[in-house]
Amino acid sequence: MQPAADSYLFTELDADAFATNPVPNLTMVRVQTSAAIPFVVLDQFGQPLRLSGRILVETAAELSLLSPDTQVARQPTARSGPFLADFADGPVRRALGNLSPLRSFAAVGAGTLQHVTAAFVDKEGKTRCRVVTDILKSSQGRVVVLARISGMRGYEKALAAVRQHAVVCGGEPFDAGDVYDALCPELVTYESKPEVSFAPGDPAFSVASDIIAAYIPVARANEAGVADDIDTEFLHDYRIALRKIRSVLSLFKGVYEEGQTADLKARFAKLMEPTGRLRDLDVYLLEKGAYYDLLPMSLHGGLDAQFDVVTRERKSAKARLARHLRSKAYEREITELAALFAKKSVLEPGPHADMATKSFGCALIRKRYRKICRIAEGIRPDSQPETVHALRIECKKLRYLMEFFGQLFPKEEFRSLTRPLKELQDNLGLVNDYAVQQVNLQRLLKGSGKANPVGDMDIAQSVGALTAVLHQRQVAERAKTVESLRRFNSPAVRKTFRKLFHARKDRT
Repeated sequence: MQPAADSYLFTELDADAFATNPVPNLTMVRVQTSAAIPFVVLDQFGQPLRLSGRILVETAAELSLLSPDTQVARQPTARSGPFLADFADGPVRRALGNLSPLRSFAAVGAGTLQHVTAAFVDKEGKTRCRVVTDILKSSQGRVVVLARISGMRGYEKALAAVRQHAVVCGGEPFDAGDVYDALCPELVTYESKPEVSFAPGDPAFSVASDIIAAYIPVARANEAGVADDIDTEFLHDYRIALRKIRSVLSLFKGVYEEGQTADLKARFAKLMEPTGRLRDLDVYLLEKGAYYDLLPMSLHGGLDAQFDVVTRERKSAKARLARHLRSKAYEREITELAALFAKKSVLEPGPHADMATKSFGCALIRKRYRKICRIAEGIRPDSQPETVHALRIECKKLRYLMEFFGQLFPKEEFRSLTRPLKELQDNLGLVNDYAVQQVNLQRLLKGSGKANPVGDMDIAQSVGALTAVLHQRQVAERAKTVESLRRFNSPAVRKTFRKLFHARKDRT
């Protein structure tokens, strides 16, 4: 992404030099200076704006999106909540359209902001160039100055002179990293997929332990967001981190001693178990808008009653999970597990602990791919749900293995395998989602806890209608799965799998 040629970042001292040092035949004149007002820097968890080189600044009156390749986008600060859908329509919201609608915005930095408008004028007082400056001072007292220089038609030489003046005075192209460093010095980078580097010949025991050690902090980084119920993606990321840890323990067979492997699997499963019901309820509520779109208005009263019941149950489930995550027992257990994999010395190696990682990974991937191919040969549009579910689980295991070992293989060839696998997983995921939603609807109909909707005709009718629609969608998606399987099981894909993962001595 190329920075805009007329945008410059200054330190406070360099900004003073830019404003006061002479420019041949031109003089800077301040046109307007605003009062300093409080601001916050907003981003979502995972910092997608920072990673994209953009900065979202909010004051009581205005949202400003600073970007390296465009002029600043501005709109009034009119938002009803922390999600993108809560923002009023405007240039900022539209520019943020590629961000997740499921993640909330939160302040990652704060300070005061002052706008200064100035002009470079000639000896006759005519404006030859304009400068709009944002002076941002962090809560810790650090200052960055963003100056945007725009020329006047027919006065290109004056614009070039002011640009040269900016460079001479220390102005640099817009760099979001520099701004974040100044305004958000305590910001901690979050990686949902931490990169664990290793060599082909490294022992499998060391690599497996490093992967697990890297994902425990990912889970821990999401604990507060889950307990505080900031948004549903905290729980989603928390569960994925634990699932990947459990996948290493399950798939890296023989890396740890058998008894210790069983113990570790049980301990991580126990951490995961309290999260399941809340995630099911979150998924159900996330489909709320789609459900209303699926049913006619005459059945919306039943949906209202459904969502009232689910919302009450979710409140209880969220409270239970928050208590669990804040308990001393949980803190003790997760801390002990983290220390276990950080030290490694107390882990007991299994029979495959010293196997070279690439050879080990190739064997695991080959085995999983062959199993998928065997299941795939029997898949039809009318296959039993159990068979389709088994295929989905095996694809997820293969995806994790390929994610863990992907750095050891050529990128382009590897992508030629992960693309059709992801497509197949997407189809199988939808089939599973439709099945789970139908099960949840039947559970709702039978009643849950104190909320017992049995006999409520509105709920019964809406559940029946939704179940029928979801079943139709499930059948249609299963038909698409057959085609995705054909592409994933094609001769070209088989050939690439054989080429990359065939048993042979690996060159390191």
